[in-house]
Amino acid sequence: MTQHASLTPERWAGFGRDQQILMIANEMNRASRLFGPEDRGRLASAYERILRLADLTVEVQPSRSLRRELLRWRELAGGVYLEPDLQAHRRLFRALLLLTPASAKQVPLLL
Repeated sequence: MTQHASLTPERWAGFGRDQQILMIANEMNRASRLFGPEDRGRLASAYERILRLADLTVEVQPSRSLRRELLRWRELAGGVYLEPDLQAHRRLFRALLLLTPASAKQVPLLL
């Protein structure tokens, strides 16, 4: 069971859009340090959490346009989950941060 498996859509919806994106970004930031061959299991677990939070965000997102962008983003994240690639991860991380104004402010600090 992943860390966020028991997180309900109702509870997740209580967080603002910016907070939701930043919490996914937090998991992405943690995953950034797990691309060594010895960390593949931990990287897979991190990506399972990332995908779970993305799913929850899509589920509770009232904005159709953001929901559509998150679904596109999630598909690419699934590709990194299946075939880990640090450069693809960095591009995904940047794209995620650019989804909201509050998270975009973190780009110079994290990337």
